[in-house]
Amino acid sequence: MTEVDEAQARRWRLVLGAPAEGGGMGELGAAADQAMDRALGALYDGGGQGGSGRRSGGLGGSAPQVARWLGDIRRYFPSTVVEVMQRDAVDRLNLTELLLEPELLEAVEPDVHLVGTLLSLNRVMPETTKATARAVVEQVVREIERRLAAQTIAAVGGALNRAARVSRPKLRDIDWDRTIRKNLVNYLPEHRTVVPERLVGYGRKAQAVKRDVVLAIDQSGSMASSVVYASVFGAVLASMRSLKTSLVVFDTAVVDLTEQLSDPVDVLFGTQLGGGTDINRAIAYSQSLITRPADSLFVLISDLYEGGVRAEMLRRIRTMKEAGVQVVVLLALSDEGAPAYDHDNAAALSALGVPAFACTPDRFPDLLAVALNRGDIQAWANQNAGKPA
Repeated sequence: MTEVDEAQARRWRLVLGAPAEGGGMGELGAAADQAMDRALGALYDGGGQGGSGRRSGGLGGSAPQVARWLGDIRRYFPSTVVEVMQRDAVDRLNLTELLLEPELLEAVEPDVHLVGTLLSLNRVMPETTKATARAVVEQVVREIERRLAAQTIAAVGGALNRAARVSRPKLRDIDWDRTIRKNLVNYLPEHRTVVPERLVGYGRKAQAVKRDVVLAIDQSGSMASSVVYASVFGAVLASMRSLKTSLVVFDTAVVDLTEQLSDPVDVLFGTQLGGGTDINRAIAYSQSLITRPADSLFVLISDLYEGGVRAEMLRRIRTMKEAGVQVVVLLALSDEGAPAYDHDNAAALSALGVPAFACTPDRFPDLLAVALNRGDIQAWANQNAGKPA
């Protein structure tokens, strides 16, 4: 057997587990490979009771054993694989309650999915665990901020400046760089100068608020990752003086978390994942926050499974749009692929001229820029988010 064949056999043996040894895969020799196999087997092997075929794994309910397993997978697998295995462990082995123990939280690789799990446990979390849980959440939030904040500020700031640009600015408001670029065709070589036939400038940049943004976030359990990302974006937008940003989260009740926007971690711990959904009530509250419809952007982030009055929900969206509000509906704000959503409600919104589609966090700043410039959301969705619902 060649070296390549041996490497392939090793990989297949690790994927298929111990039963593969009888199929010509051979036994694992290296101690590290055996340790990797034990870590995988603890999660994915086991036939369940009575040979029913249900996977049971081998971690049991022992916190020390789980802690050792968490340490092993971080030692032998890359972080992307670790995150998947942790998520599978919570789902397959029902380790949710064990995550309430500080010692285990310290051993877990933080990611968006773990944050969602911790937030869903927020109301039952013992005080001894809350400080550790908050540190885990903060680590993930700061990483998201580091990755997306500068991009968001640049995209949104550029959109607002373009919207404020004027063709007859006062002298002190002239954007000389753009003016020169715009008039390069009028360069006179003999005079070594540009004749500015058209001036480009900005409106007065006093501390005036140029746009109002209202984010309404569905906090049902399936929207956990979207809640995390939307909270971070809300905090970034709130830091921009040219925007007035409001953030509300909802299930069957509506909670206004605008006052907590200075810290997205506070926002997240103000949510309560799970429960029913009353989108109509959330939209009704959001309408009360909009005082300048023509200068307002309303972003609804929801899978559209409505538990409230559907006809009223659609009527409110239509009223908003007719009043001049730019409305964006996101079925998800995450990296998790195609979301589950209510197709009938999405189609009804599309008929109103409000496409509903999913968006990744990396694309969201560009979407904000288009929306704040009152651009074509449908065209943007077709190009960047696949076919809208």
